[in-house]
Amino acid sequence: MPDKILVVDDEAEIADLIEVYLNSENCTVFKFYSAKTALECIHTTEFDLAILDIMLPDIDGFTLCQKIREKYTYPIIMLTAKDGEMDKINGLTLGADDYITKPFRPLELIARVKSQLRRYKRYNPTHSPTGEKDLICHFDLEMDLKAHKCLAGGTPITLTPTEFSILRILLENKGTVVSAEELFRQIWQDEYYNKANNTITAHIRHLREKLDDTLDKPKYIKTIWGVGYKIEA
Repeated sequence: MPDKILVVDDEAEIADLIEVYLNSENCTVFKFYSAKTALECIHTTEFDLAILDIMLPDIDGFTLCQKIREKYTYPIIMLTAKDGEMDKINGLTLGADDYITKPFRPLELIARVKSQLRRYKRYNPTHSPTGEKDLICHFDLEMDLKAHKCLAGGTPITLTPTEFSILRILLENKGTVVSAEELFRQIWQDEYYNKANNTITAHIRHLREKLDDTLDKPKYIKTIWGVGYKIEA
């Protein structure tokens, strides 16, 4: 079944270009030039991924991202014409899984789309592989890999695919420090990480907020300064 991709960008040339490349990958594209028209479709269509421009004429991409995250967990890639770090961090903090700065190479965007879809399918109950360990438990933290569910102290926690992947990797490596570079490599499976990249930091911060964890007295995720992140065995 073709992947259903939502594309929202008020620059018709860019939206049309993205559609052409996604169609070549056998994706079904739902293309919109404004957020308001996209919202009507969001509530009636089950998407596999969304690509959202930040600078939209009616509702900005950050707000649209928030509205999607209120109900859905499929991956979101933000498009920004600005190279400002705060724009990227804001998008990630609001629940986006990745960002790409305009102008971009279409093939790079497609590579990131494929990477996000791989992880989403892996932890989506419909696509979960058989024979995989179903549950990962740590104190009052419980992850159901097949159902893509997480409980903390018995309370359901809604995680994006990226947050779910980070927590899974840390739990599977309990007692071992996992560097930001290694997290990035395992999640995105490519080499566009650099030392100034705050993507992992933003996702870890958002994950801590959802788990009611703190940096100073962590219950789950401990930061090993200059090295990486760790969940104690």
